[in-house]
Amino acid sequence: MTTPAPGRAGSTPIDPGTGPKLALHGRLVIMDDAFTVIPEGVVYVERGTILAVTEAGTARPVGFESVPIVNSRGTIFPGLIELHNHLAYNALRLWDVPKRFKNRDQWSGIPAYRTLISGPMQIIGKTPELVPALIRYVECKSLLGGVTTSQGIQLFSNAGIRRFYQGMVRNVEQTDEEALPEADTRVADIDARDASRFLERLKKATCFLLHLSEGVDETARKHFLALQISDQEWAIDKQLAGIHCAGLTGDDFKIYGEKQGAMIWSPLSNLLLYGETAGIKSAKEAGVRIGIGSDWSPSGSKNLLGELKVARLVSQAEGGVFSDRDIISMATRQAAAILQWDAAVGSLEPGKRADLLVVSGTTGDPYELLLTAKETSIRLVTINGIARYGLPSLMQRLGAAGEDIRVGGLVRTVFLQQESANPTVGTITLKAATTTLKEALHHLPELAREREQPETAPREFLRSLVQGMPRQQEWTLALDELEDTGLDLRPRLPLPGEQALTGPTRVSAQATAPLSEIVVPLELDPLTVADDATFLARIDKQINLPDFVKTGLKALY
Repeated sequence: MTTPAPGRAGSTPIDPGTGPKLALHGRLVIMDDAFTVIPEGVVYVERGTILAVTEAGTARPVGFESVPIVNSRGTIFPGLIELHNHLAYNALRLWDVPKRFKNRDQWSGIPAYRTLISGPMQIIGKTPELVPALIRYVECKSLLGGVTTSQGIQLFSNAGIRRFYQGMVRNVEQTDEEALPEADTRVADIDARDASRFLERLKKATCFLLHLSEGVDETARKHFLALQISDQEWAIDKQLAGIHCAGLTGDDFKIYGEKQGAMIWSPLSNLLLYGETAGIKSAKEAGVRIGIGSDWSPSGSKNLLGELKVARLVSQAEGGVFSDRDIISMATRQAAAILQWDAAVGSLEPGKRADLLVVSGTTGDPYELLLTAKETSIRLVTINGIARYGLPSLMQRLGAAGEDIRVGGLVRTVFLQQESANPTVGTITLKAATTTLKEALHHLPELAREREQPETAPREFLRSLVQGMPRQQEWTLALDELEDTGLDLRPRLPLPGEQALTGPTRVSAQATAPLSEIVVPLELDPLTVADDATFLARIDKQINLPDFVKTGLKALY
């Protein structure tokens, strides 16, 4: 049984341990300290937890004598843990990056960014009737890429309440469980006035995910230098997980490694925007722990499975910095250790959560198998012992008959029913969410006008768009750059001697034209590369992306 975290009166775990008994057969990639691989084994699951891991043919655990052993006909890994993703933006398609930038501030303020990214999300995310569809869609998008844990989606209510969406995919920012301490991803400006104050804040965390040196020039690097307190003292310790770190030098990584900081690597996003990514050789030599995240679909991979492919291509291009096993560790055992969740997730060991990913194939190198697997190769994803996505035959045998969808022309099932279902999304199907978002994005200018002129244009189009969708509470998304709340989804410290807020420069609504005059009709980003006829062509046209990534991704997909 799981236990609520202390200090939360009346709180209950987001993933209650109530799942059925399961026994799943396949090749097992344990991802334990010894990196054990069992060619034919069985994972036994009870109440959301792995009870036992055995070789096939050995005695069953007590109580499993009559439980059918389901042959997955695949290789079983721990579920993927994504440590960086702005999930709410993943309904948007890949951006055709217009030039090579040097740091984050250069691209976030250009007109095209507001037209294609921040403007559309301000319309969708600030329209309560559309928020449930958006959340359902982007969460399923992660799930279809094998992700079982990611960052969360933050919500505002019309009563001024701020909370996280609690869904199927585990959220590192809210768990309500002592065994899964919550990561911090936001820093109030008062705690970011100087490095000393930030270090005090950092020491209270178990993991702090902070955007750090988001760019490749000296301006981006200065945000790392802002962590220096004195010649020998830095606001860095084992709790700090710096997102991107693309501007750090070899000497910077030596300091970062000595202070036990971790790095969250998003190679495709870095390459698309800056033509470079973090110095992975220097990071490895300095002993920096590395996790991974796809960032978001406007300038990153469609899912974490895709980002792992890019990581492999970059590693190979730099002389084989990481083995395939190293890269998978970034999304499993290493990610769990960065969160300080390694006692609960990240490997297939007794006592840990039954977060499983099954891919087709049982021969050859198992780590290479996963990194070269297509999205259609995913046979099953379970979270906390519940089958959430996979082949219909497997899902049915595991007691999860849900909604049928198609991935790359093949039938798959997604099971959305949840005991602790979030009322923001409720019973919305993936099909309904997809239809609603397609129409909303296609009619962005009309939606913007209805928001701007509520009295003269009484939101008739919006009402027709969400007709038949269940009525929800008035919740909207807390988005990047869109409101000055003192908190930010891309927090960072101000530069030394400056008084800037922790986040990037925010768009001022008073200083820009109305969104209805800026936005254009857009297409919904497909859930997978397998269903996106233009993704690889758009990748091929990216002016900052190295040729080895363009050709490599074509071969892998």
